[in-house]
Amino acid sequence: MHPYEALTPDVIQSALAALGLEIDGRLSALSSYENRVYLAMLENGNGVVAKFYRPGRWSLEQIQEEHTFALELAQAEIPVVAPLVINGLSVHSTKSLGMDCEIDFLFSVSPKRGGRSPELDNVEVIEWLGRYLARIHNVGDLKKFEYRETVDVQTMGIEPMELLTNLRCIPEQFEEKWLNVCQRALEKVSQAMNQTYQVLRLHGDCHPGNILWTPVELPGGGPHFVDLDDAKMGASIQDLWMLQSGNRRERSYQLSVLMDGYTSIRSFDVSELKLIEPLRTLRLIHYSSWLARRADDPTFAINFPWFWSPDYWQTQIDTLNEQIEAMEEPPLIV
Repeated sequence: MHPYEALTPDVIQSALAALGLEIDGRLSALSSYENRVYLAMLENGNGVVAKFYRPGRWSLEQIQEEHTFALELAQAEIPVVAPLVINGLSVHSTKSLGMDCEIDFLFSVSPKRGGRSPELDNVEVIEWLGRYLARIHNVGDLKKFEYRETVDVQTMGIEPMELLTNLRCIPEQFEEKWLNVCQRALEKVSQAMNQTYQVLRLHGDCHPGNILWTPVELPGGGPHFVDLDDAKMGASIQDLWMLQSGNRRERSYQLSVLMDGYTSIRSFDVSELKLIEPLRTLRLIHYSSWLARRADDPTFAINFPWFWSPDYWQTQIDTLNEQIEAMEEPPLIV
């Protein structure tokens, strides 16, 4: 039985009630595959978001580091959705609450926030995001993570490649071809990342879907950064490159505007620009291994039926070849 099969509505509501939250029984599952996330309504009409962490992925220490970082950002008046501290804790355990549950789930509770993805074709929006990311990095630069991962070739590239081959996830007719192109791509990544650059605490997964935007004319309007579940140590550019899209000219312009906002608050080492395509390559390889690790999840076949298909792996081979070419091009200019 997969651990999440033990996470029943009764367990969820009992865990929240054990914290002293006055829930009214309304519970809605929110879009999340990595963890299980629910909107729970309270008797006063407000809502809270409960996140039950995937068992075995992060340790208690790693989750606590994420929470500490989020709370530091909130203390600095940076608009992040940080966990609520209830009874002196931000990370809770069903076991420590005395619940009779087959699995000990670690979970957190956060305030409900609405919004939509930011409009990245709006210059003012991009520049605003740049300023906030600089402020996030100023706080991230004050300390280091002790337990969380680092964005590097070993963690994000070599280990995922080895896992995929050891688990025999790749159809036999594509395995050798994929492994060869993956190794060539990682050689390029290693060459590009073989430089000295500043490493700091990052959001780690700062794509538009992890930014909630509300109209600026509303109280508290603007961006809210959510989901620091992938917070890591790494170079600043890791939090910047996922906010560009389109052709090279469009991405260069978007990055330039983002940097205008960023550098008004914090300096930036332009040599990190050459890390964009290597980081994109690592994300591509890591994503396949992320899927492989979750193949036993009961909802895997529903959400990712294409993972085992020849089309998926042929696309991965083609995309890695494209990334090798992209890494040979000059970096974007801002």
